[in-house]
Amino acid sequence: MSGRVARIASILIAAVAAAELLVGCATTAINSDYASEPDPRKHEFVLGPSDVLHVVVWHNGDLSVDATVRPDGTITLPLVGDLRAAGRTTTELRAEIAQRLGAFIKEAATVTVAVASVSSYRFTVSGNVERGGAFTAAHYVTVAEALALAGGPNRFGSADDTVIMRTDKDGRPKRIPIDYPAILKGTRPDMNLVLLPGDVVYVP
Repeated sequence: MSGRVARIASILIAAVAAAELLVGCATTAINSDYASEPDPRKHEFVLGPSDVLHVVVWHNGDLSVDATVRPDGTITLPLVGDLRAAGRTTTELRAEIAQRLGAFIKEAATVTVAVASVSSYRFTVSGNVERGGAFTAAHYVTVAEALALAGGPNRFGSADDTVIMRTDKDGRPKRIPIDYPAILKGTRPDMNLVLLPGDVVYVP
């Protein structure tokens, strides 16, 4: 009887362990389809808070200004007033500015919008790295470059278990596994993803 009880107990323990594993898998979104991850270098820059824009309205110097995207994502322009800039491209912004100015200027306004300073591109490197923290850059940064900025994994870090914590286009959090040593060896260049604003690179 005791042997039968032991076998039943073993089965129950295995079932519980399997259930815990399934729950863990359900609550942790793992994405390893690296080719499907967005590469912001292939698209027009998307504006964000703290970016500085140089707005020029041709033949209307009084309407030409430098505008900083505020934390709420808006900018303020003469005549136009407040309009949303964060999450949009300069092309989209230029079209709306020209449209709004049409209510005040008889001739069609020729507008240019240029990014004078990039400050919205921010990401975080945390965990077992030498100098973790939040970083900003004026250019797009890969995983390897981000870890280099943080001084690399420290002696306690499991660099082959590095993850990117990212929010997908539907607003859901996900974890992207990264084998950092394999990136350095050149065997997994596909893992050296370009970071998106708000990404967290974590070394356990």
